[in-house]
Amino acid sequence: MAKRGNKHNVGVAFNNARKKDYNIVFHSRRTGLKILYAVQGTGNGHISRSRDVIAELRKSAEVDLLVSERQHEINLGFEVKYNLRGLGFVFGRNGGIDYYASLKKARFDKLLGDINDLPVTDYDMVVSDFEPISSWACRLKKKPCVSLSHQTSFVSPKSPRPEKHNKIMEFIIKWYAPVCIPLGLHFREYDNFIKTPIIRKELRNYDVRQNGHYTVYLPSFYEQNLIRHLKKIDVRWELFSKHHKGEPYTEGNVSVYPVSYERFIESLTGSEGILANAGFETPSEALFLGKKLLAIPMKGQYEQECNAAALEQMGLEVTHKVEKDFDKTLEKWVNLPPAKPESYGDVVPEISETILALAERYGDQEEFRHPVGSPIEDAEKKGLLDLFV
Repeated sequence: MAKRGNKHNVGVAFNNARKKDYNIVFHSRRTGLKILYAVQGTGNGHISRSRDVIAELRKSAEVDLLVSERQHEINLGFEVKYNLRGLGFVFGRNGGIDYYASLKKARFDKLLGDINDLPVTDYDMVVSDFEPISSWACRLKKKPCVSLSHQTSFVSPKSPRPEKHNKIMEFIIKWYAPVCIPLGLHFREYDNFIKTPIIRKELRNYDVRQNGHYTVYLPSFYEQNLIRHLKKIDVRWELFSKHHKGEPYTEGNVSVYPVSYERFIESLTGSEGILANAGFETPSEALFLGKKLLAIPMKGQYEQECNAAALEQMGLEVTHKVEKDFDKTLEKWVNLPPAKPESYGDVVPEISETILALAERYGDQEEFRHPVGSPIEDAEKKGLLDLFV
């Protein structure tokens, strides 16, 4: 059991807590709470959204950090206590995941050892952003865990899916990092445990411009496979490539950069639009900034196929392949009228309050029963949604 200071009562005023118009106000002084925040480090999205939540939680609690996998270019900005190997994916060069390289890289013996050794019982609450080691450690050791991620939104049947459901991939998403207490993120509030996207604070304060260029971030493509199409369209392109590690260079109307957090934000905020995978963070930021978006779901990435379905429902442009006629798709897209920004509010304070309230309620509990069926129904039976801000 986690050790902490004196526990204070939580005063909660709420109206229709399980409806979308709920309004919960917390009045509490939290002292001595210990939280483990675990982040999946494959790609930049999990890291970028975690920074603001961690900073907010640290105003009221002691927060230790865990990062598994190191396939990202963004600095978390805080000291990481647990750097673990995890179980991640390797990006290919032709629009998908290199599954052979991913399996070759995996160390399942190390994964099981880390799950067994992670001291989750030292904390009042664990937060997992689709991070498998912490999720499984909590499940095996009967410790509560807030599953805060975009992937968590898929436990709801109300979250959009493609016409053809992939039961195998649904199973993998469900059990890769099993959901305990669901707190999902999506483009829309499709269910009562789903929040709109976390938009990083510095992006909210950026000077948004239209400088005439288009930004490209497709980490699963080799840049030369894209340049041959981009050069045919008479606009300026700024392409960020995970495969290019040298100095920036220009080929015709295409400037190529290694992935850099600061340079990418500068490019995105000054662009007319962005060509990107159908992930979550980059499309969310494009929508918030009012940038035109053309999304390409990564091959073999069911989550991105689901995101593509959601974006299409919202009337946005999606294409599924980069083939010979891709330049026609690009030409049509760049000639579309400017986009209107989405009014995504700052959900970080609400998310932080929810996590802290759950930590206060369950931090002293010897054993926490994890859901065996639907995490949503389990949370409703336990009254957990009453603590959601």
